[in-house]
Amino acid sequence: MAEIGVDVKEEQVFNNLAATVKKRFEASENARNFDEDRWLKAYRNYRGIYGNEMAFTEKEKSKVFVKITKTKVLASFGQLIEVLFGSGTFPLGIDPTPVPEGVAEYAHLKPKTSEQSSPEPQSPYGFPGDGRSIPAGATSEILGGLAKELGEAGFEEGPAPDLKSMPQIEPAAMAAAELEKYIHDQLDGTKAVTILRHVFFEMALLGTGILKGPFNYNQTVNRWMENPETGEREYVPETKLVPKLEAVSCWDFYPDPNAVNMDDAEYVIQRHVLNRSQMRDLINRPLFREDAIRACFDMGYSYTPRSFESSLQDRENQNEFEKDRFEVYEYWGIMDKEFVEQAGLPIDIEDDLAEVQINAWVSASGQILRLALNPFTPERLPFSVCPYELNPYQFFGVGIPENMDDSQQIMNGHARMAIDNLALAGNLIFDIDETMLVPGQDMSVYPGKIFRRQSGMPGQSIHGVKFPSTANENMMMFDRFRQLADESTGMPSYSHGQTGIQSTTRTAAGMSMLMGASALNIKTVIKNIDDYLLRPLGESLFSWNMQFNNDSPKVIGDIEIKPRGTSALMQKEVRSQRLMTFMQTASNPSLAPFVKWHTILSEIAKTLDIDPSKVINDPEKAAIYAQIMGMVNGIQENTSNGGQSAMGQSGGVPAGANPNDPTGSGGGNIGTGSVPQAGESGFSASDT
Repeated sequence: MAEIGVDVKEEQVFNNLAATVKKRFEASENARNFDEDRWLKAYRNYRGIYGNEMAFTEKEKSKVFVKITKTKVLASFGQLIEVLFGSGTFPLGIDPTPVPEGVAEYAHLKPKTSEQSSPEPQSPYGFPGDGRSIPAGATSEILGGLAKELGEAGFEEGPAPDLKSMPQIEPAAMAAAELEKYIHDQLDGTKAVTILRHVFFEMALLGTGILKGPFNYNQTVNRWMENPETGEREYVPETKLVPKLEAVSCWDFYPDPNAVNMDDAEYVIQRHVLNRSQMRDLINRPLFREDAIRACFDMGYSYTPRSFESSLQDRENQNEFEKDRFEVYEYWGIMDKEFVEQAGLPIDIEDDLAEVQINAWVSASGQILRLALNPFTPERLPFSVCPYELNPYQFFGVGIPENMDDSQQIMNGHARMAIDNLALAGNLIFDIDETMLVPGQDMSVYPGKIFRRQSGMPGQSIHGVKFPSTANENMMMFDRFRQLADESTGMPSYSHGQTGIQSTTRTAAGMSMLMGASALNIKTVIKNIDDYLLRPLGESLFSWNMQFNNDSPKVIGDIEIKPRGTSALMQKEVRSQRLMTFMQTASNPSLAPFVKWHTILSEIAKTLDIDPSKVINDPEKAAIYAQIMGMVNGIQENTSNGGQSAMGQSGGVPAGANPNDPTGSGGGNIGTGSVPQAGESGFSASDT
């Protein structure tokens, strides 16, 4: 829809929409004050920084901070990355629904005539069609036909009547696999793994990770082409529409205060802090209003630092950094139709009380920089919010530092007491009788110090006192609360390299059991990633391709997004062993027609960190190769039989000889007899 230009300096009707956005931002900001306090405490525990609430007494000399929280956060973050991306394959699959619509579930070759009939398959293994022969000259036709749309090479819809003699393919599964490969390529192009690393880190640290997108992005592709006239290479860049993803920090995300998840949210707001160059660059982006942006420059900077920002940036005074920034609110959600039309965007709805989904960029000074209807079909808010640990009564989740906050504080306390006590116990405390000493002496003690005693005062005037050590007791309590931190976070210390494991678990089997138990603790987190991040990402990417990308595979049937994060938890060795066991069981000839060998081989390749698409043919190619191999084997067999017959007739192999004799003698028996004499039959010597 074309945008109607409006002079923001003169039109006061902008105030309705802009004021609504700013009011909702302030409501969300006030509602999440408690969450900001939680995040600040988590960040300080991660960095090893004491907050202002911690007041040390004069007797406390040590201010040590034992950063166990940092160890746990990094261990959890590393485990998430290893589980989800350790295989090198993005944990997102696309499968057809159990009853796909829009594309056939099965297709098969039409039955051959009697003249073209083929022998039965020689082996129960592999794909249906093994051992088939094909008519001479039909190879190219079949090779080309199977790669095209359904029906061009004698295919028809439906399952094959006879799986043993008739190749069968699954067009729905093939279409889903093609789309999956295409989306994986898009994810690689948009650097999704790098972006998700930022999301997962904030999940572990703050309890919530936020992913934005996909949305349209015009990517410049670098291309060099040869000029046909000059023969020289010329730089010819190409602009390509691609999906873009973005990691959004919790500190910049302001959801509907009445919502506990994204499904309940009527709106969300992302805060942007832009410098002059970034603000000026908005003019070149689609649907942004140049007059409104220039009005922001005329009105001056609008950024107001928040209290948490100085803590995050480790700055005592934030005022000197407040001068040259603009604050902008990116609003996604519902808005009154009346306010939208007043702001210059006509709505084709007759009901004046209706609400519409919009995207608006509003500056803190009240200027509407961008206004458009929600472009996505179906309408959705382009944010995926994933909790590390789900809190069913709050929007934001719970992270590692919050779960072990008490343990961290107690460990710090006992560590400080142990160090202060060691400082006392490692030095003597002196008991001095000043009446026995000359008055006015300095009571400080150092090597070579001399004290003057008064005349006539016998006895010892200075006594050294040893202060008792309680460091062992303090460290015992430290270890107990470290164990409590292990239990609170579900991240045992042995999972990230701590030594000192008990003797009962030092064996390989014992450690394997411990590591398996620790993997169960992360299973809930991986399931949250599947449900709240990977599945919405896959569904939104599919919708984006269907709506905006004309070059994507033409898949109009039912598909099912399959997040595969949870399945990656199973140890590869165990999974591979189970697959091989199943493969042996399914090798029974009576069961072979019911087994999807392609799927089994693909899963085995994945457990070995091998891309199945690079080493395994898809079902249609396998059916082709099976027929070609059957034809070649038939030709070789016929040639071999013919050669043996001719050889037998010419005497190449003696009659009655064993053709399988490896000695080459034919395996016959050589009879005994007398040597022929000259002149007798059989004597071959020449006359002399």
